Amino acid sequence: MSKARQLNATVRVPASTSNLGGGFDCLGIAVDRWLAASVMVREGEKVRAVTMKRSGALANLRHAAEDDLVHAGYTLACEARGHPVPGNIDYAVSSTIPVARGLGASAAALVAGAFLARDSLGLDLTSEDIAEICARDEGHPDNAGPAVFGGAVLGINSGNGAGHRYSFSPLKIHSEIALVFAVPELEIATSDARAVLPQSLPFTTAVAAIAKAAAIVEGLRTGDPRLLSYALDDVVHVPFRRQLLPGYDSVVNAAVKAGAFGATLSGSGSTIVAVASRKAASRVGAAMQAAWRAMGKTAEVIVGTKPVRSAVAKSKARKKRK
Repeated sequence: MSKARQLNATVRVPASTSNLGGGFDCLGIAVDRWLAASVMVREGEKVRAVTMKRSGALANLRHAAEDDLVHAGYTLACEARGHPVPGNIDYAVSSTIPVARGLGASAAALVAGAFLARDSLGLDLTSEDIAEICARDEGHPDNAGPAVFGGAVLGINSGNGAGHRYSFSPLKIHSEIALVFAVPELEIATSDARAVLPQSLPFTTAVAAIAKAAAIVEGLRTGDPRLLSYALDDVVHVPFRRQLLPGYDSVVNAAVKAGAFGATLSGSGSTIVAVASRKAASRVGAAMQAAWRAMGKTAEVIVGTKPVRSAVAKSKARKKRK
């Protein structure tokens, strides 16, 4: 009788916040919410099927397994190394990352799938390869970087006009800085948030954006309140996206009044992230939550006071059966 092999792998990938005002499409920080996934690849079977069991924040998703971003990431990794995508794949995926809230749920799924492909099939892919593959698919590197490497990451398109080739570098965050997230029960699709952005910006706005990009990097490193306040007041995407999030100004103002250096959209929203001192973090979170409550909306508060580790993947023992 023919033998069928089972190739197993598991992975945990963190959430991420991106942009942080001046770091539009290039800066991201890992967040302590996680997507955990496992895969069992069944080789040598005649019936072909891709299945997926979802739980946690993903429990209500109803699209086919073949259309899921975890499977998309798996497929991207296979294509990158010219390996055929197996016909029989069983996924189990659980997540504590809120979907469509600006916390990198899509990037986490892509990254998870790519790691599962690498470790279940033995593909020759480094973490840098996986970050670049996923960034290229998303069209920007700000979530893929921290999802793969953890911590704070700068991602740039280093293709020099010859297509998208992304490079990543870790950034430092001052030990006394906390990130405070207010996550409302409101979804904003990334496609909708992209659709409201303009095709171009005035020269003076571009100049201010350059200054804010430098300020967010240095402000995070030093904890300088003036730099952080300036950098978090974005001029590139927030002025256009705030229309998608009624209550944005109220929540940001509440955070600043409670002692935050500033606040802005996490990714494209609906989550709002404030940067504050560790001492003020709890007070800021309570104020943001109260501001949402005053508008009739509940919001979860997440406080991050230390670096979040990188994605963790491993392969399991191979089994054979008759």
